[in-house]
Amino acid sequence: MSEAGDYVHFKARVPLHHIPIGSSGTKHWRFYDFGPKSVPPLVCLSGVAGSADIFYKQILFLSAKGYRVIAADAPAVWNHLEWVSSFEKFLDALGVHQVHLYGTSLGGFLAQLFAQYRPRRVKSLLLSNTFVDNWDFEAITPWASLISWTPEFLLKRYILSGIRDGPQEPSIADSIDFVVKQLESLSREELASRLTLNTLPAAVGHVTLPDAAVTIMDTNDYCAVPSFLKEKVSARYPGGRRALLKSGGDFPFLSRADEVNLHAQLHLRRVGVEGQPQLTPKNSGEERLGVDKDYKKKGIGSDLRQGNVEGQPQPMFQDPMVKDRSKSSSTSEEILEADNNVKRKGVGGDIMQVGAEGQPQPPLKNLTFTDRSSSSFCNEEILEKDEDFTRKGVESNPLQHWNSENTSPVTNGSTAGERLN
Repeated sequence: MSEAGDYVHFKARVPLHHIPIGSSGTKHWRFYDFGPKSVPPLVCLSGVAGSADIFYKQILFLSAKGYRVIAADAPAVWNHLEWVSSFEKFLDALGVHQVHLYGTSLGGFLAQLFAQYRPRRVKSLLLSNTFVDNWDFEAITPWASLISWTPEFLLKRYILSGIRDGPQEPSIADSIDFVVKQLESLSREELASRLTLNTLPAAVGHVTLPDAAVTIMDTNDYCAVPSFLKEKVSARYPGGRRALLKSGGDFPFLSRADEVNLHAQLHLRRVGVEGQPQLTPKNSGEERLGVDKDYKKKGIGSDLRQGNVEGQPQPMFQDPMVKDRSKSSSTSEEILEADNNVKRKGVGGDIMQVGAEGQPQPPLKNLTFTDRSSSSFCNEEILEKDEDFTRKGVESNPLQHWNSENTSPVTNGSTAGERLN
């Protein structure tokens, strides 16, 4: 996982937004929203350990295909119905009525609950390594009632204990490292809220969504969600599409991003969502600025972390050959004036290529003008020398005629030595 590569590119291109929820405005949803606004969005919901950033590979890939992708982090809530209400307010604030939900682990569980309680707002479900009830998690967490009082370092230690340790495939190991770094960005309150939602007894009820609108994408290797819980999901949606990944661990959206992206795109096409790629790609700064202006109209904050985005002037392309840009325009005028000067004296127009008698000359080599303003002086000096040679009976352009035998200039049959005498 190259944090110095694609993730840095993502952070520079896609702004992080914040939107307050509730009358007090003290709780905020953090989210990324990228892609054409005319396309129904795919909203990505992470598990306990993740943040919105873990879906950056899906955001980059699908937005390039013309899909709109939203990855969101919820504020701290303490029961499932509160989460459903908060998520609904979040969608209302964005002006989004119907969504396609992609949830992994706890995110998949919450996505199903939202489809149950708000059936008209969910068009399809893409579920990965998730469950339909959490009774087993409650059973293995006897201290669940104390989660809200537990210190942050103990919460993080407990979450990390669920991630398999030991030798891993390089891509899976990289995905774990990335998620662990993202875990550090979550507050104690956010961690306690997620663990509470993960262990508070609940089960998904009747979902009116047809099975054809459900895709189940699971990994076939080790995962923190036991296999028997994943089998319950498959049994709940027997007509759903199955997409099995041979490996990928707990975070296939990072470790097997190419496969996950392909399945996500196929899922969206299957439920009738077609991407709308832009024929002429925008400059990333212009695109981000347009998104920012759109959210400002809705009163939504954003974090544009890179400079030269919010209307800042971009540096012009600098020609490395011109050291003083203030002289660049005058240089052309001086050359033109020198050209006119030479033409008035009956010499060919291109002062760098034509000799005193209008004969074509090779370009001057080993001659560098550090100060362009001296160019006209150099040509006047050459003309004076030509006139001096003419008064001595020498051809005005002695450098053009060379004797093939002695490689010295020849003028009217005389050698260079005779001419100097």
